Amino acid sequence: MAGGLFMGGAIAALFATALPLSNSNPVFDNPPPDKIVISVATVNGSGCPQGTAAVAVSPDNTAFTVTYSDYLAQVGGNADPTAFRKNCQLNLNVHVPQGFTYAIASADYRGFASLQAGASSTEKASYYFQGSPNTASITHPFRGPYGDDWQATDTTDWAQLVWAPCGVQRNFNINTELRVNAGTSAPGSSSFMTMDSTDGDISTVYHLAWKECPAA
Repeated sequence: MAGGLFMGGAIAALFATALPLSNSNPVFDNPPPDKIVISVATVNGSGCPQGTAAVAVSPDNTAFTVTYSDYLAQVGGNADPTAFRKNCQLNLNVHVPQGFTYAIASADYRGFASLQAGASSTEKASYYFQGSPNTASITHPFRGPYGDDWQATDTTDWAQLVWAPCGVQRNFNINTELRVNAGTSAPGSSSFMTMDSTDGDISTVYHLAWKECPAA
């Protein structure tokens, strides 16, 4: 599989330009019973070397997760000069049950950060459909001193959800980035930020919303 990323079950699109749906179409509290199939077109980036990222979907079609095992940005100490920024771009093929469309209501990012006093870091995520000229990005900053797990959530109000176009096959892209800045921290000190854990069990979770497509 491309870049070592495993195929999972379901996916959705978020914060990107898509064809609008009529407000008269019902919104479903429960997801459709048929599985949504995701296949990985490509996975690229310094934060997700081959074999270090995996996609899985919840059995009820309400969320999917991306798990990383080698996503680490760091500065200072013995860190490589280019290690201050790491990124990972997922390009995904999405297949949903006929008659339904989808959006992402929120995305939860997690990891661990160790930032010296004067250092800072950011977690950034961008989302877009294949062929769309618009890319939406959300950034979450962190400042030292800090030494703990971190979590950041990208969220959109229900009324502002952007739905995937009905009847059109377009790949969905998620580009994440970690960046660490030494700032005014003590010379030689080390700061880092991860989107993983030692056993690879910290995951990014994308929460799905569902809607019926308009009648043809």
